Amino acid sequence: MAQFEYDSLVVGGGAAGLTASGISANFGCKTLMIEVHRLGGDCTWTGCIPSKTLLKAGHIARNIRKASEFGLSDTEPQIDFKKVIRHVHSVREEVYEDADRPEIYEEMGIDVEFGKASFLDKHTILIEKEDGKKREVTARYIFIATGSSPSVPAIPGLDEVDFLTSESLFETDHFPQKLIIIGGGPIGVEMAQAFSDLGSEVTILEAQDRILQKDDPEVTDILEKVMIRDGIKIMRSVDIKEVARNKDGVGIKISVEGKEQEIEGDRLFIATGRQPNVESLGLDKAGIQYSEKGIQINESCRTNISNIYAIGDVTGAYQFTHMSEHMAKIATTKALVKLPMKIDRKHVPWVTYTTPQVAHLGAREEDLKASGKKFEVYRFPYTKIDRALAENETEGLIKIFATKWTGKILGVSIAGKHAGELISEFAMAMKNGISLRNMADTIHPYPAWALGARRAADQWYIKNQSEWSVKLIRNIFGYSGDIPDYSDPDRVV
Repeated sequence: MAQFEYDSLVVGGGAAGLTASGISANFGCKTLMIEVHRLGGDCTWTGCIPSKTLLKAGHIARNIRKASEFGLSDTEPQIDFKKVIRHVHSVREEVYEDADRPEIYEEMGIDVEFGKASFLDKHTILIEKEDGKKREVTARYIFIATGSSPSVPAIPGLDEVDFLTSESLFETDHFPQKLIIIGGGPIGVEMAQAFSDLGSEVTILEAQDRILQKDDPEVTDILEKVMIRDGIKIMRSVDIKEVARNKDGVGIKISVEGKEQEIEGDRLFIATGRQPNVESLGLDKAGIQYSEKGIQINESCRTNISNIYAIGDVTGAYQFTHMSEHMAKIATTKALVKLPMKIDRKHVPWVTYTTPQVAHLGAREEDLKASGKKFEVYRFPYTKIDRALAENETEGLIKIFATKWTGKILGVSIAGKHAGELISEFAMAMKNGISLRNMADTIHPYPAWALGARRAADQWYIKNQSEWSVKLIRNIFGYSGDIPDYSDPDRVV
């Protein structure tokens, strides 16, 4: 057997890389993790953690303004944006100190190197440090986890404008009075709501006919109505012609259904997706197949080179921290202990953490219809969740796609408070073959938010009842009550 300096070498110290390194060390592998900047990756520094911290600040400001909804007095919050950003930074540092510091991984027996990594061949990596020093290392298995970066579209004039992306948004303490956001995906709508709640006048420019294209239109419509009601301007089917500086900051010439107009603001935020970090890795030297969409992998995250795996955003498959961790587990387990594990693509939950939150799991309604698969739709509104009534958070809907007779869950879409927590219950159910009947028969505490999931599952019982079956029961046992009205197929009980 060929001798290598390391058993496992991980390129990248974000969510995927940290997980892969930890699992490798746990399997007894001599492990090296290489990171070009700082451990923690996008999630800790420019993604999940800072964005959700900023969203929370905005949510508190919103509640202060609307305190009368809870029997208190409305007040206009006094917002010091520099303090808000300092708080965002402190939370990032706390997460880093608790989970991402190099010392944590070094204590596991993992070597941590900082520098730019590139392939020399399929077993050899060149590390170039900031001080100019270079080091070549060899490894039996290599895991590529270099993540992704903001994708900036080619718009005339954009290079002449000082615009923000997710990598720079949380590094500025300048509060935008008029914020223009290009892109109505998860990042765009989350930051639109955060800044709107903090007092910005926000405009979203979306190229498609609706926001959050990958989510169920019925649930995204709930969010969109809330955002518009709260003062966010959402422009759809927008063709951006040109961006230019003006006296206030930035002017954008657009066309909507053939009508041209100009939108002005003092800051511009680009939220048009992300692109995998494959440049400068020297993938060709190792013979690794890739494209602008990411590194090509099989169902076990292996590349076309048998000892090299790619995980997380760099594959272009998913852009979720939880999927980066999942893929790291699949890849390391398959490579290092040869267990036949594959990516679980059927049970991938995703959540946009706006107010209300939007979450999805499994098959979408449009995909089920296209496949010809027979299914039922079970809807349960937040207006019937007692906890939602108590907290005045009744804007929302749980929408389940399941088989009629068995209650097998095929997909779920949710808009509403704690949608991310509720979708997790359905994810557990789907993964383990728990039907709507099983969920409906499971005792949930009252008045927990999760009771909404159980009551949504109850609708399987309701829809499977029929007038003739109730009449039969009434006649057999001699009951004298009225027969429920079954004329409305969408009735909710």
